[in-house]
Amino acid sequence: MLRSSPSLDSASKRVPHRGALVDRFGRVHRDLRISLTDRCSLRCTYCMPAEGVPWLAKGNILTTDELERVARVAASLGITEVRLTGGEPLLRPDVVDVVRRMARIEGEQGPLEVSMTTNALRLPQLAGELAAAGLARVNISIDTLRPERFAELTRRDRLDDVLDGIDAARTAGFDPIKLNAVPMRGVNDDELVDLLRFAVARGAELRFIEQMPLDAGHVWSRVEMVRGEEILKRLSAAFRLTPIGERGAAPAERFLVDDGPATVGVIASVTAPFCGACDRVRLTADGQLRNCLFAREESDLLALLRGDADDDAIAELMRRCITGKRAGHGIDDEGFLQPDRPMSAIGG
Repeated sequence: MLRSSPSLDSASKRVPHRGALVDRFGRVHRDLRISLTDRCSLRCTYCMPAEGVPWLAKGNILTTDELERVARVAASLGITEVRLTGGEPLLRPDVVDVVRRMARIEGEQGPLEVSMTTNALRLPQLAGELAAAGLARVNISIDTLRPERFAELTRRDRLDDVLDGIDAARTAGFDPIKLNAVPMRGVNDDELVDLLRFAVARGAELRFIEQMPLDAGHVWSRVEMVRGEEILKRLSAAFRLTPIGERGAAPAERFLVDDGPATVGVIASVTAPFCGACDRVRLTADGQLRNCLFAREESDLLALLRGDADDDAIAELMRRCITGKRAGHGIDDEGFLQPDRPMSAIGG
């Protein structure tokens, strides 16, 4: 019999700590990425084909009660941050309620920090409500500042909506606002300096991300990828970049721009992986737990959530999933195989 989910009041109470999520290599996991949907309002060429991909069955998408239950158990195991992703998380009709319920969950270190990665198209309508519900931070994807190029890259003429979304995030008081850009050779790699100037002018932190082998068409090429060191070389021709120092478990290597306070980050997931300090675990919209973005194995939480399993069983599955985590993503291994799921189905 499916257990009924607790009310908001009971969800906000502290849950007893049951032991941290620690893998075989001593990495303590504190960051849970939760995909709210695999659907997206854009069709970025490096993510999915023009016609989209087969969507997950609606009946398999986790309900808000189920999401809340997983987050409560995760908080009891030492998770301190929940990042809501997609697809595009703002397409979920009850996204504000999801944020509100997540933000009221407390672990041993206090309330969960709730953040979101979004394409910003719906932020003009939702930014204020999300902030009031407890959303702490937003990461916004923007790969180009040129309308024609944006339309070609995303197959949608929506750049003005993204820019309005960034302004809405600023008005709502989100801080910091991080802008994510994926440089692609011959596509947008001539805009690196322009993108950084745009971010600095708006008090946002730009983060350049190496293109990763997570496209639905499996056409990613290491040769064509713009490497992190190349990104820094191009930026250094226009700005004075000063390394900030140790990044801990953060994915970005950060730099002061022209002595600050503005910063820029480079996430070189392929050429300079940060696997040794990774503290992330991912939950797909259909209830599959993944211990690595590039994992080819998943742990089925959906079956437990819709069966008669108690919270201890859910916690045990989480621990087993993390125990099986490999030392690294293995992109440089000769036998590396790209995950079957595209990024839109895994969740960033």
